[in-house]
Amino acid sequence: MTAHSPHKNVEDADAPLLSVEDLTVHFSVARAGRRALPWSPKATVRAVERVSFDVRRGETVGLVGESGCGKSTLARALIGLVPVTGGSILWRGEETVLGARRELARLRRDVQMIFQDPLASLDPRMTIEQIVAEPLKAHRPDIARAELRRRVQTMLERVGLNAYHLPRYPHEFSGGQCQRVGIARALISEPRLVICDEPVSALDVSIQAQIVNLLRDLQRELSLSLLFVAHDLAVVKAISHRVLVMYLGRVMEFGTKEAVYGEPMHPYTRALLSAVPTPDPAVERARSHLLLRGEIPSPLDPPSGCVFRTRCPQAIDACAGDVPAVRAWPPRPGKVACIRAGEHDRR
Repeated sequence: MTAHSPHKNVEDADAPLLSVEDLTVHFSVARAGRRALPWSPKATVRAVERVSFDVRRGETVGLVGESGCGKSTLARALIGLVPVTGGSILWRGEETVLGARRELARLRRDVQMIFQDPLASLDPRMTIEQIVAEPLKAHRPDIARAELRRRVQTMLERVGLNAYHLPRYPHEFSGGQCQRVGIARALISEPRLVICDEPVSALDVSIQAQIVNLLRDLQRELSLSLLFVAHDLAVVKAISHRVLVMYLGRVMEFGTKEAVYGEPMHPYTRALLSAVPTPDPAVERARSHLLLRGEIPSPLDPPSGCVFRTRCPQAIDACAGDVPAVRAWPPRPGKVACIRAGEHDRR
C-alpha cells in the first residue's frame, strides 16, 4: 500500500488521522546515590503518563510545556524511536503495533519527523542530494535514478534551496539552510503527518519566522498534518489550530488555539501565558505575572493526585487525591485536567 492509497476505515474526511489513547512511556534507570548497589531495584522514570489526543487531516496540533515535561519523548514514541509502555496509537483508524517491523515501515511512509538540531540531524558524510533522496530510496526503490534526482531537486526548490546545493555537504550551510534540508528530507516521501520536534528552537528569531512560514505554506500546498512540538508559546500560537499543554508527562489542557490562549482553564496554562513577554514596554509593565512556587518535581517520584499541585496557586487538599481526568467543562471549549477549572473566571 502506498503512502496515499485510500483506506477502507477512513472514508470520513473528518475522522482523525492520528489517535493516541492513554499513551504511556516509562524508563527504568539505576538508582543514584552512595547506597545504590548493582543489584538494587531500578527506579522508573514516568516520562509520559496516559496521554490522549488526536490530529485531524490538514491541521496543526501544537504541543507545549516546560523542558523535561515529556514533549519530545511523546513525539518520538509515536514513530517507534522510543519504546511504548502502554496505551494505543491508531493511524488512520487502525491500531499500530510499534514493535512490528512491517508496521513501523508502513507508518514511516506516512509519518516523518523534523528534528530540533538541524545540523546534528544530517549525516556529515553525505551530500545534500543523498540526504534528501535517502527516505525515497528506502520506501520507493523502484524509482529510476533520473526521476529520483528530479524529485529531490523539485523538493529542494520547494523549501527555498537550489539545484547547485545538491553536491554540497551539511557543514557548508547555515542553521536555517540545514533545517530546510531537514524539511525537504521529511517531505520527499510524501507523508501525511510530519512531527516537528522543536524545529526552530536552535535558530535565530528572524530565521524562526521564515521556517514557520515555510511550514505553513507547505502544509497548505501538500495538505499536511503537523504535530508541532515547542516550548515557545508565541511560535505555537502562530502555526497551530489546536494546542496540547503538558506538565511532568501528563496532559493539563487541550483545546483550540483561541480557547487555550484566550480563555485558559488550567492554572499551569495561565502561568505559561503570563510568562510570555509582550513587545510593548508599557503593556508589559502593567501586566500581572503568575509566578509558580517551588521546582518541577522529579519524574522518578511525581506528586500524588495532580502532578502540578505542588506548584499550583489554587491547590487544595483534594488535589492530592485521585489524578484528575482530562475532561470538558461546558460551556467553555476544550478539555482540562483540574478539579477547580470551573472556578476561575478571567473576566
